[in-house]
Amino acid sequence: MEISRTLCFVVCLIFFTSTFTHGEDADDGHCIWYGQCGTDAGTKKIVNCFYNGTAKPFQTSHALELYKQYCPDLYKGPNTTTCCSDSQMLTLVGNIDVPRQALGRCPSCLHNFLNVYCYFTCAPDHSKFVTVVKNTTYIDPQTNETHLQVNEVGYAVTKNFAGGMFNSCRDVQMPSANERAIGILCGHSADECTPSNWLEYMGNTGNQQTPFQIDFNITDTPYVDDKGNLITPLNISNIPCSRGLTNDTTPCSCQDCRDTCSPIPPPPPPVETYKILHIDGYIFIMGCIYIGFLVIFGCYSICYNIIIQDSLRLDNGGGLDDGSGMFSCFASSSDGRVPTQAERYENKCKQLENVTLSQLSCFEKMGAKLEKFLERSFTRWGTFCARHPWAVLGVGIMVALAMCCGIFLFKVITDPVLLWSAPTSRARLEKDYYDQHFLPFFRTEQLIITRTGNNSKIVHKDPPPVVSTTTFNPIFDKDFLHQVLDLQNQVEALTAPYGANQTIGLKDICFQPLAPDYSECTIQSILNYYQNNGTTMDRVVMGQFGFFTLADYLDHLMFCVKAPATVNDTTALHDSCLGTYGGPVFPWTALGGYDGDNYQNATALVITFVVNNHNEEGNNAKAEAWEKVFIEFMKNYTKHQSNMSIAFSSERSIEDELDRESKSDILTILISYLIMFAYITMFLGQFHSCDRILIDSKITVGLGGVLIVLLSVAASLGFFSFVGVPATLIIIEVIPFLVLAVGVDNIFILVQTYQRDKRGPNETLEEQIGRVLGHAGPSMLLTSTSESVAFFLGALTNMPAVKIFSMYAAMAVLFDFLLQITCFVGLMALDARRMETNRLDLCCCVKPGSKDKPDKQEGLLYTFVKDVYSHFLMKEWVRPIVMVVFVGLFCSCAAMASRVETGLDQSLSMPKDSYVLDYFSNLTAYLSVGAPVYFVVKDGYNYTNVHDQNGICGGNGCPEQSLLGQIYSASLQPNYSRIAHPSSSWIDDYFAWLTPGGNPPCCRYNNRTAAFCPATSKDKDCVQCQVHPFEKGRPQAQDFMTFLPWYLKDNPETLCAKGGHAAYGSGVELLKNKTQVGATYFMTYHTVLKTSQDYIDALRQAREIGANITKSLKLMHIKEHSHSSDDDSLLEVFPYSIFYVFYEQYLTIVHDTIVNLSICMSAILVVTFILMGCDLYSAVMVFITICMILCDLFGLMYLWDISLNAVSLVNLIMAIGISVEFCSHITRAFAVSTLPTRKERAKDALAQMGSSVLSGITLTKLGGIIVLAFSKSQLFQVFYFRMYLGIVLFGATHGLIFLPVMLSYIGPPVNKAKVYLRQQEDKEHSRINSSTNLGGGDHPPSYNSLRQQRI
Repeated sequence: MEISRTLCFVVCLIFFTSTFTHGEDADDGHCIWYGQCGTDAGTKKIVNCFYNGTAKPFQTSHALELYKQYCPDLYKGPNTTTCCSDSQMLTLVGNIDVPRQALGRCPSCLHNFLNVYCYFTCAPDHSKFVTVVKNTTYIDPQTNETHLQVNEVGYAVTKNFAGGMFNSCRDVQMPSANERAIGILCGHSADECTPSNWLEYMGNTGNQQTPFQIDFNITDTPYVDDKGNLITPLNISNIPCSRGLTNDTTPCSCQDCRDTCSPIPPPPPPVETYKILHIDGYIFIMGCIYIGFLVIFGCYSICYNIIIQDSLRLDNGGGLDDGSGMFSCFASSSDGRVPTQAERYENKCKQLENVTLSQLSCFEKMGAKLEKFLERSFTRWGTFCARHPWAVLGVGIMVALAMCCGIFLFKVITDPVLLWSAPTSRARLEKDYYDQHFLPFFRTEQLIITRTGNNSKIVHKDPPPVVSTTTFNPIFDKDFLHQVLDLQNQVEALTAPYGANQTIGLKDICFQPLAPDYSECTIQSILNYYQNNGTTMDRVVMGQFGFFTLADYLDHLMFCVKAPATVNDTTALHDSCLGTYGGPVFPWTALGGYDGDNYQNATALVITFVVNNHNEEGNNAKAEAWEKVFIEFMKNYTKHQSNMSIAFSSERSIEDELDRESKSDILTILISYLIMFAYITMFLGQFHSCDRILIDSKITVGLGGVLIVLLSVAASLGFFSFVGVPATLIIIEVIPFLVLAVGVDNIFILVQTYQRDKRGPNETLEEQIGRVLGHAGPSMLLTSTSESVAFFLGALTNMPAVKIFSMYAAMAVLFDFLLQITCFVGLMALDARRMETNRLDLCCCVKPGSKDKPDKQEGLLYTFVKDVYSHFLMKEWVRPIVMVVFVGLFCSCAAMASRVETGLDQSLSMPKDSYVLDYFSNLTAYLSVGAPVYFVVKDGYNYTNVHDQNGICGGNGCPEQSLLGQIYSASLQPNYSRIAHPSSSWIDDYFAWLTPGGNPPCCRYNNRTAAFCPATSKDKDCVQCQVHPFEKGRPQAQDFMTFLPWYLKDNPETLCAKGGHAAYGSGVELLKNKTQVGATYFMTYHTVLKTSQDYIDALRQAREIGANITKSLKLMHIKEHSHSSDDDSLLEVFPYSIFYVFYEQYLTIVHDTIVNLSICMSAILVVTFILMGCDLYSAVMVFITICMILCDLFGLMYLWDISLNAVSLVNLIMAIGISVEFCSHITRAFAVSTLPTRKERAKDALAQMGSSVLSGITLTKLGGIIVLAFSKSQLFQVFYFRMYLGIVLFGATHGLIFLPVMLSYIGPPVNKAKVYLRQQEDKEHSRINSSTNLGGGDHPPSYNSLRQQRI
């Protein structure tokens, strides 16, 4: 801002002074000039009169006082003599104001800088080190006297003096520009600036500020000039920036002086991969577990096959494998020999034959009673529903429809903030705080423009005195920039219809930082370096004779990228770099694809239109209307451009594309569900002959079952709509899939159990259906209850998307179960009656000719599973292979689980043909800086107290541990801290703005109206503010709040570049009628963030910095007051950036995943234990199998690039529910089986439930899932197709392959209570139906008779 002027004023002030002697007593030195003699013919600036004489005293005390203030090293008292006239001194003071603002943060730097020109211009003996090289004749127009003008001089300084001055100033910051001040005074970037090229640039008239040529000569050796004068280089002591000017003052801050900084500790090394013996720790552990399993299982298999299976044919007894386990080999017969296999089997049967009540454990009795209670209850209920099907259907449907009525209140959460961030989460609370105290973060409309078809570089001659050239990339071609400017102007002129007859333009919605003074929109574009004006861009300043170019648009560009806040560049153009909106355009926000600070190598132009945002979404309607027109315009514009590539996006783009994606995938989802519905309706039937197809089909039952599934989902939506819990798109997409898996499985189990069941003598149809439900109902209750409880407990999470899904899923599963045991049972009864009377399906009123009713038959799939698959799976060479493969798969996937990445690539949420994908790829390729980050100081901080000011500020006297000091330190390690630049600082700029001085001063007021006067005001009534003397460089408390409101409304201008309206107007909250400072923020930028991990790291590091700042402020407060107080609780600093609220979940996603899955799994373990009749053994089998399925899914996620986030967590929770269907039915069938051996019970369980699980879940889902692979949505392909496929395949293979094999090895033993009850039932049944009981007397029937009934 002040920067451009700095150079000009400093140089001018030097040359406007003209007498030099090192003291009035100097014998060996004199002045070479005194007074002013017109202007230089080349520069048109005032130059000094040649004077070869002694120094003279000032004529006025005012000039002497100024000399004492600005050149204290040369002041010798009231009789001081100098080579400066009074007018020169006044000019010097006026012109030095801008350098004073730029360098004043570091008093020692400013002191050393002023000494360069104080000694050069005013020292009484400056002829010792300054020599006249060229002068010309000048005639005074008023007196006609002839004088000599000084047009060129030589200035000799020592290396120590030049280097010391440079070192003291090289780090001084410009907070409002986030740049070093030396970058605009040197003609080079701050990194390239040296003492030599700094002085060379300052002395050259080519910088358009120096009135005549100054030839700096940096040497330690005296020399004789062309006129025979001995020149001794100036060698005075500099005050290093690490020391104060006096013993009572402080050194420059760490930000402005690297020598005062404490050593920066190196960043901690990256977290190393967990290793054991130089092997990945997880691979090593799981490998050891697998090897241990192989050893133990191998030994077991060898012993089992040799001793029990008699693989070596040592036992000639042969017989049936009892499957009783390895340890039975140690049992001996009564004669001391090892019993044969057949003998062991018979012994086991005899033991089960003689079960008595006294042999039953407490848990076995409880379990048997619960099992019996559930079976009787479901039998009675099923019989009731079958007897009154229409009443049950009517009541059930009416209740469900009543729940569905809540859908009229249905609301869907589309705001990603509400979807992914809990209301009580830290990021959400901090976002709400920021939005309430400041403006919500802006809406952005952005263009990323690259040039195509032209790779010609632009070779540009640097302005004098430099003779080098600079090469620019093609995007900086003037014609191309004019084309881009035309595009920018067209966008700015877009209008959109709004309401009945209203038209909205960009100015109606854009952010206007200088409002109400100016109404220009904030447009971040390098074209704003030319104030968005083509004429300004075309300006060229030629040399004196028109032979060479002094400055053009590229020179102005290179100056502005180094000092974007400058109001008057130091090129010959003297144009402002500030945008039309009054603020700077930082190059890292407007250019892309460059390396380091080589902005000329940029390959992309970035144009950002900043639009106001509002807390109330309804207030954004105008902006959304304009954005819609903007998107359509850009889509059309990009179609007709051959020489540029444009990627664009608006604030509404992502939401629009998500909506478009959802609509485009409706057809895909419908096809998926239709395939599943068609499969269900077609394969529920059991066909016997072609002429009975329409009778034996189950289309009505299948459609009814599907409608019940949909009705249960709708009832869940309606119920929570009544309650006021909004839904999410995930619910609509995922829950039908989940409930179909649960519901269809139960439908197949019920229907197929009925199809295989034979009606008993004197048993009615209704009683048979009741008995079927009594048999299948407990298994349905087990799975449905397990899932519902697991999902309800999963709702305890704080993540809204997961919480809402869990609630809706739990209720949908519960409604589905209730409707299935009511409405579906009634529908089954009606369908059974239809078949009993040989009526057609769908057209039940039609009864074809007499058809013989076929006998009950086992279905083809059931027969295959029972007679082929189960026997094959239980073969002795198959079972070990299954165990080895599945345990190996588990160990492998467990080792890979830790490698699953967290986060969500936002490009996955877009359709493949979306223009936003091009924008995302351009962001990744050309992005030069990350998102802005605001360090917010909460309301309650006392800014009027000097000690508290020091806790915040970054300038002179501010400790290294201040807020700005810590942010600066973090910016020195950007790769670790993710902070790219030092922070802007309203408080430091306010101190500079309020500091007395300047011509005119920044702080002025009208002495008649007491109103604030901007620096540009020419009103004679405007006078300098009555500011009390600063104490230790700080304004006094009474002045701080008095003038702060004026500072925040002052627009930055050439005469006062420190005005805070544009940069800080929205960053400082004023309370209590502007008498107290509320919340404030200090803004900087993150480094380039491209991956989810980058964003997560940035959030983590920013919070760590904020916590350290808060801790430091509290320690300073305690130190000042010697104790802690209640005010300490008000001292809090937190970072805020727009993406924090979305990425906070990933800080704890691993913990949340473990907790949620653990809760769900624990719920399933407990519910399974209870509903399996207090059978902990069986519950553990289900638990282990589901854990293995989950673990395998994590391995799939790693191998198939599926990251861990809320979407995949929802799928994992759903996977638990579906896995229960795969496991619990078979485990329960195994547990209730009374066959003597584990292998027989495993076969029996597979036969009873395997076909239903295979046909009900696996085959139903596979058809629907495959369709998802053709979705246009990448999100569907990754998180739904891939994960759903994994869920079904892993669930089916574990449930139908691994689980039966594991049960055959280590499944729970036969439940003696169930055997006992079966025997008692059979005894009672036999007593009723026969005069002779099996087994005779009161003894239970033969166990083998019961066994034969099962097989």
